[in-house]
Amino acid sequence: MSTAAPVHHPVTLAERPDFHIIGEIIQPRSRVLDLGCGEGELLAWLVENKSVLARGVEISAQQVRKAIARGVSVYQGDIEEGLADYPDKAFDYVILSQTLQETRAPLEVLRAMLRVGKQAIISFPNFGHWRVRASMLFSGQAPKTRLFPYDWYNSPNIHFLSINDFEDLCSDNGFRIERRYFLAGSRRISVLPNLLGQTAVFLVG
Repeated sequence: MSTAAPVHHPVTLAERPDFHIIGEIIQPRSRVLDLGCGEGELLAWLVENKSVLARGVEISAQQVRKAIARGVSVYQGDIEEGLADYPDKAFDYVILSQTLQETRAPLEVLRAMLRVGKQAIISFPNFGHWRVRASMLFSGQAPKTRLFPYDWYNSPNIHFLSINDFEDLCSDNGFRIERRYFLAGSRRISVLPNLLGQTAVFLVG
């Protein structure tokens, strides 16, 4: 009796609109490092669709195992300590997706990203979104919205930044913003991004 071959399911990015933008930015056959890569969905998509040389860093052992099962090269480590061993400009792109607000020293992470990568791609939830502002205004408590669903005491987010905050950080430290993308859900917006944008994606040189 013959055994059916396993069915191959292509990797999709349907759950994460910011991944679509990152996929657009990254050029084929480039060298990519994804920090806090989770289960490796983005890396696997980039390998499959852009033929990149992909590497990932993830602190969760369980997620590392799942990423490796997808066929991508990921090692377990803390992104705030794991970049020291890489030489300068070892990658074309270093990605930090929805993780900047969880790092202890965001500025040092950004500096390390721009040391080991020619360009950095950063996405983060916008704390300046109107729903977050309204939640604080009317409740008088730490905001709890669909974008920030956690209670203050169990949230992985330890730095709450807005789009304006990030742009000021780049300006103050000489980081060159090369492209900006703002999302409200899956829809791209260009008007009043700090008020209406839920997620931001920046390409920084």
